[in-house]
Amino acid sequence: MLSRLPRAPRLLHFVFLCSVSFAVAVPPAPGQDIFVTPIPNVPFTAVIQVERSLVEPDGSVQTAKTLRQIARDSHGRIYNETRTLIPVSSKETPRLRRIHLYDPQTRVSTMLDAEQQTFWTMTLARPPATVPPNLLEATPAGPTLQPSEFAKKEDLGIQEVGGIPAHGIREMQTIPAQGNGQQIVVTDEYWYSDDLRINLMIMHNDPRTGSASLTVAGVQRTEPDAAMFEIPSNYKRVGTP
Repeated sequence: MLSRLPRAPRLLHFVFLCSVSFAVAVPPAPGQDIFVTPIPNVPFTAVIQVERSLVEPDGSVQTAKTLRQIARDSHGRIYNETRTLIPVSSKETPRLRRIHLYDPQTRVSTMLDAEQQTFWTMTLARPPATVPPNLLEATPAGPTLQPSEFAKKEDLGIQEVGGIPAHGIREMQTIPAQGNGQQIVVTDEYWYSDDLRINLMIMHNDPRTGSASLTVAGVQRTEPDAAMFEIPSNYKRVGTP
């Protein structure tokens, strides 16, 4: 697992606060995150490399990065971290903030707050999805956006992402020019591994707001440490986040 950092010095703490603001300002839209499907018998561990940009009102662009660990065991239990965004030039390890655990057999979802060392749980009312939420939209044979002269979908075929074959789909939506402006093209790409049953890469670009790139790397097809899916003994239960 990625190492934990000691409490950052004041200047670096300010950078972290800016990074958190950055994250709040650019929330992932549906389909703009790697969804770890809770399916059994396909164990793995990996990291997600994330780069995001934000277009400011004055036209300047902020860029940030992070990485986080994900895992799934043979029972289908999933482990998914949240870490701070940091400047792309930083050599620091992004600070661990939260860990999401989910057990598809019990439908118990657990959120661990690594900073407060607390946790809360809830039981889902229905079985979990077994494919990424954007997969049907990204599948040529599946449901698509309503036919429109402003929307286009392209099959990118099969390529390897980190040595694993993945099927790519590119979606482009053209926003007509308004006033004296130019038309805008919003682009999304999804690269799905049918073997691992997750997206291995997602790319989003909107000239108005910024971009996002998420890539699964360092995949190890072995059983994760069972301790990853347990609640640490020093964590205290709370009712809500």
